[in-house]
Order: sequence, then structure tokens, then C-alpha cells
Amino acid sequence: MPLTWNRVYQGDCVKLLNKLEPGSVDLVFADPPFNIGYDYDVYDDRRDADDYLGWCREWIGGVHRALKPDGTFWLAIGDEFAAELKILAQREIGFHTRSWVIWYYTFGVNCKRGFSRSHTHLFHFVKDPEHFTFNSDNPAVRVPSARELVYADVRANPAGRLPDNTWILRPQDAPAHSFSPEQDTWYFARVAGTFKEREGFHGCQMPEQLLGRIIRTCSEPNQVVLDPFTGSGTTVSVAKKLGRQWIGFELSEEYVDRINQRLSTAGDGDLLDGGESETSAKPTSVGKRRPQRIHLDSPIDDTLAPKSKASQSKGRGASKAKGKGERAKSGKQSREKRIVDEGSPQEFQVELAKLVDTALGEWTPELPLISPDKAKEFLSRCEKLGAEVKPHTLLEVLWNQAHQLVAGQGKSLATKLGPRISNWSLDQALPAAEVGMTLTLRETERQLSELFCRPEVTQYFDRWLVSLAPDLGLTELRWAAWCRCLELRARQLAPRALEPMNWPEQLTLEDDVDSKLTPGVFVLTDSHQRPLLVGTTLELEGHLERWRGNRTWSDLGLSGYYWFPTGEPRPLAQRLRGTVSAAWQIGAPSTAHFAD
Repeated sequence: MPLTWNRVYQGDCVKLLNKLEPGSVDLVFADPPFNIGYDYDVYDDRRDADDYLGWCREWIGGVHRALKPDGTFWLAIGDEFAAELKILAQREIGFHTRSWVIWYYTFGVNCKRGFSRSHTHLFHFVKDPEHFTFNSDNPAVRVPSARELVYADVRANPAGRLPDNTWILRPQDAPAHSFSPEQDTWYFARVAGTFKEREGFHGCQMPEQLLGRIIRTCSEPNQVVLDPFTGSGTTVSVAKKLGRQWIGFELSEEYVDRINQRLSTAGDGDLLDGGESETSAKPTSVGKRRPQRIHLDSPIDDTLAPKSKASQSKGRGASKAKGKGERAKSGKQSREKRIVDEGSPQEFQVELAKLVDTALGEWTPELPLISPDKAKEFLSRCEKLGAEVKPHTLLEVLWNQAHQLVAGQGKSLATKLGPRISNWSLDQALPAAEVGMTLTLRETERQLSELFCRPEVTQYFDRWLVSLAPDLGLTELRWAAWCRCLELRARQLAPRALEPMNWPEQLTLEDDVDSKLTPGVFVLTDSHQRPLLVGTTLELEGHLERWRGNRTWSDLGLSGYYWFPTGEPRPLAQRLRGTVSAAWQIGAPSTAHFAD
């Protein structure tokens, strides 16, 4: 009988690995017994060295067989057999090493005749050295750079940088002056007995934040994560929270029962355990923080922002009446050598709003949020106008201005930009935009506004958009996402309740939908029954045709439900997709509950 995903199996991992279909798993994380005499309930951790290495050869070979051609294998191991297992995995099994990471922690194993153990080796292996998953642009994986953290340089990349190969997760617990987040040590505190995430039945529990970094980086949503030594269940619990398929093997029947209890309390989209509130340790200084500031003595370049025809005519008239020297003298007198920073918050906000308005010129505020070229030019204008301000601060001003306009405090945004993009292009871009928004928010654990205001999140969002609709332009895709944001805003202004609905029919990505072209409503979900897209059935045939053959869509494990209501379906579809959080409330396959 074939093994199924999203289940923990009790039994020997070597036998269970051989039951898996070859090339079916995307990511394996293994934290095997170290053979150092640990007291497990049903496993003998005192094997002869040759016997232990022979057993490791068997299960690592099974991992290689189970992985897809572009799959990834992470191995956690202690000092005693780290070198042997690295050579075994490379030279005998055929893996390629990408990184040799050190996981550092405090209160390690105390040794009477040696230095206390305070680290574990984490080997990052891949089957193919050229083709493997590594999401280096996920903001949830990156850390602040030294330029930002230590030197408070506003020119620092807002996306930060990738961690080096020695990991520090909680620098506040590290010895003073020893480690900081941008250095090459992965620091994650061991899960002590006083920690909230401590399960209590397994002495070698991994921290969820460590597994979160690995799973986010080396797998995509809905891909399969395997742990052949499930132990306390951290790997499968984190995989479930992050929207992956998962499977675990565990020798102890008692542990399997405990793991299933833990999984029953872990939900899709739940935050990972082990955040700042998990211990009583006080955070140490994270470096200097230079306040954002605006130079009010910077001359305003007339070429920065195009003026209206009336102001241009006025300017031409003035230039005839004044000579160059007189203009220069007047300009010099109008300069005020002063800097406003965040120490004076009210004045800073006033000057920031003025600066943003000047930099916008003739544009409406949503344009730099939607167009990559406009965003680059807008930020350049702000810098020339004297802003030493982080990009996300400037873009958040635009976000707030744009939503004030939507709320009826100004002219309509849609009429300003909409005619520049055809309705056909918008219809084609909307599905990718909606799914891209959902996936980015789940993967990065960020807010809706950050899709457009945080450059590091926007970059990751753009990657999803392009992979979901490679034949469309990025501005079109972002505009479609912006339209979805307007719908969310409209729903907030005028919420409407929906009754529970029955979905009598089901469909998949490969279905022939010719017989389903009656006006109706559909909801497409991923393999976890979490909704990704809402629309009308009249659009469905074209969408499915465009998505077939696109690996990003197929990897999501799409399935869905459709319904033919009485009356016009389009308003109903708009109400269903009115808020992403409401759509996530789909429960059983036959019934969907949409609440405000």
C-alpha cells in the first residue's frame, strides 16, 4: 500500500523510505540519533561505529532515492560522525554539498573532561548542483546587513542579506560582544524546559524557527517535506504551518501519538513558535539607529517634477522679467540651512508630506507603487530633494494617500490609470495577482500594504507574479493586484454578509470545462483546501488553458468547487473575494462559510 502525505508513520525509517515512490519528495530534514548513548525509549544509541555508519548508509541512500531530481537534503549531526557522514553522503551516495552550517546554542551538553558541546552541524546537500530550490529573496529568511544594523546607513539594501553559514537566531541570548545577526553563526536557543514551545516528551526537540528558515528557503508552497526521524514532530509541524505537504517516520509508537497531538493544534498559517516572547531574555542592542531626516536646505531642481501648463506659462513669464543673477540671488535667499529628523515627529511628518508631494509631481500616488520604473524615479527624486529616508517610509506615505483617495477624499484612482491598461490585459492578470498576493502574504508573514511599500517584500511578490503569468508585464500584474486592494478597501467601507453556500461540483486543473460554461462562481484551492482564487465560470476555461504546462500552477495542487447560482454571478464573485481572510474560511469540501 503506497504511503500518503500529511501523515506520520510508525516504523523503521529504512523500510518506510523504500516504500516511497522514487523521486516524490522535495525536501528532507533528518536529525538522526548521534550514537552518543542518548536514552531513547525504543532505540539503542550505543552501536558499534561500523554498524552505525552502515545503517546511516542505508537510510541516506533511501533519502537520495526518494528525493526529486532537484530535491534538497538537510542533515543535523554531532561532532562524532559529522566528517564520516559528509564523505559518505558525497562520495558514496552522490549528494553535492551546498553549505556546512553551524547551529550554535548556549547551555550545551556539559562535559567533565572537555569543552561543553554548544553546536550541531547542519549539512545542506542537493542532488543536482545546478538545479535546486533556494528562495534567497524571501524576506522571512534574510537578516539585516552590517551597513544597516551597525552603521545605520540609509543606503543599505532594505532586503537585508542572506545569513552566513553559522546561524544565530536569538542574539539577545548570546554572550555579550560575541555574535550579532549579520555574522556567520546561526544562533537558535535550544528548546529549554522553560520555553513555551517545549513539548516535554522528547529531549532533542529542534526549535521551530530553525526549521522555518530551512523549509522557507529550500521548498515552495505545497511541496513535500519529509522527516525520517520525526522525534518531537517539529519538522512536520512547521511544514504544516507553512503550507507544505509533509510526511514523517518515527520508530516509537508513543512518540507518534504525541506528534499527532501536536499536529492537531498546528494550523495552516499559524505563526511559528520561538519568537521574542518565548523566553525572558532581554534583547541586547541591535546597533546604531540613525534617525531618518530631511535636508530643508537642498535646492529643488525644476526638472524633478513636471508642472502644469498654467505653472509652466507663469514660469516662462517670470524668466523674462528676471535675469539669471537675480534668480540665483533670490534662490539663495530662500534657502534655509536646516535638518528635520524624527526627533521632532510632527514637523518631520509635515515636511515628509511636502517632499513626497513635490516628488510626485503630476503622478497620482499609486503610480510609483505599481510601476517599477516610476518607483525608482520617485525615490531618486526624493533623494535629490534632500530625503535621507528609508524607501518603505516614503512608499507608505503614498499608500496612505492613495487609500484616502479611494475613501472618497479625492478623485478616483481607477479612472486615472485604468485606461492605460486594457480590460483584456486586466482580466488575464487578475488570477495571477490574486494568487501571488495570497502566496506572498503566507510565505513572508507580512501585511497587505507591505506588498507595495516594502521593497524586499515587493521583490518577492514580483517573482510570484512573473512565475504565475510569464507572458504578462509586471506593471499589468501589479495593477491587477492593486485593483484587488481597492476591492478590499471597498469591502471595509461597506461590508456585506454572505450566507453559507453549498458547492455541489468539484474540478481540477486538468478538467475539461466545456460543459461547465454556465454562468456561475468558482473557488480554486490548494491541496490544503485553502482558497487561492475566486471568479466566474465563464472565465474558467481560458484561465485553465493558460495555466496548463506552467509548473508554478501545477505545483500548487489546484482543485476547486463551482456553483451555478440564480441571477448574475459576477457581483457574487466580487463579494466572495472581497477579503482574503474571508476566503480562507472555506472549511469542508461541500460547504463554504464566508463571514465579514
